[in-house]
Amino acid sequence: TKVYVEGVGLAIALDTGGAIKGNKIDILVDGEQKAKTFGRKQLQVWVIPSATEADT
Repeated sequence: TKVYVEGVGLAIALDTGGAIKGNKIDILVDGEQKAKTFGRKQLQVWVIPSATEADT
């Protein structure tokens, strides 16, 4: 699934496992320091419909 994450940009949801519950996402960044700097925050996320979904 393609998503647009506020302040991050276009992304692809790769891990949709059961560890993430509710309105939460994990964002992969390069390195521990970048992850700590990014931290936890509330962001808007938009799901981008696939071409087949848009046609229905």
